Amino acid sequence: MEFKDYYQQMGLTREATADDIKKAYRRLARKYHPDVSKEPGAEARFKEFGEAYEVLKDPEKRAAYDRLSANWKAGQEFQPPPDWNTGFEGAGRGFDDEDLREHSDFFEALFRRAGAPGTARRRGSAAFHAAGEDRHARIQIDLEDAYNGARRKLALQVPEVDAQGRVGARAHEIEFVIPKGVRAGQHIRLAGQGGPGLGDGPAGDLYLEIEFRSHAHYRVDQRDVYLDLPVAPWEAALGAQIEVPTPGGLVELTVPPGSGAGRKLRLRGRGIPGATPGDFYFVLQVALPVADSEPSRAAYRAMAAQFAAFSPRAKLGASA
Repeated sequence: MEFKDYYQQMGLTREATADDIKKAYRRLARKYHPDVSKEPGAEARFKEFGEAYEVLKDPEKRAAYDRLSANWKAGQEFQPPPDWNTGFEGAGRGFDDEDLREHSDFFEALFRRAGAPGTARRRGSAAFHAAGEDRHARIQIDLEDAYNGARRKLALQVPEVDAQGRVGARAHEIEFVIPKGVRAGQHIRLAGQGGPGLGDGPAGDLYLEIEFRSHAHYRVDQRDVYLDLPVAPWEAALGAQIEVPTPGGLVELTVPPGSGAGRKLRLRGRGIPGATPGDFYFVLQVALPVADSEPSRAAYRAMAAQFAAFSPRAKLGASA
């Protein structure tokens, strides 16, 4: 999938105001509308800048797109980073499946995901009174917070249009509780912290969609947690009792004799907590000492002689 430069498609710079964007769309629509245009490829061109306009006319989507596009150029091979819109608080009309089908794969990849900027919808309202908009934001937390629960403070970015029609952002500082056992993809609801109501209407709610930050050691699948665990060759061959880390603290682990690289050792119920907690898996990786001295090289030569009949590639049909 190729990255799309929406500004380039509309003949605009990134400093364009909301009025500039509207004028550019009208000018292009007059030139390329398929009902009246005789330009070659008019229909495809009309869809192309129409998609760009859907994003750039919306302050929330535009602000998130601006942050993403700062590191990409048109035509580059592209997959949206998982945290591309993290920390943006959005409200506005979302896109249903029919909307998404009318646009490119690039557009769908950015805006199909729940919690993308501008996916909340306004609540019902009565005369002179209206409930505030529910707002959404994606946030990242540490895996350890899901194990233990935590209270956190965070400043979200709320896109706004200034008096000159340019997109800026204001900080919305929030304090919230991360419940023990929360999973990636779940939402934390902050009642009354969404958009303000009109008249006597109540404020909307703010929904925080949870993601885990990348961890140097652990990886997560639903409620299960994995750790690639280095063991010495003699620990794998002879077995060992070793102390190993988990997000919940250090544990004693038994490595059975004859364990090979890739073997999984499970601690039942030691994954992410919950009514049905996940499991914790240690995936064994045999770590070889470096032969950086004559005694260490001699030890390896002695091992080779001791296990002369051993064929590590026998299953591949190779004896050497």
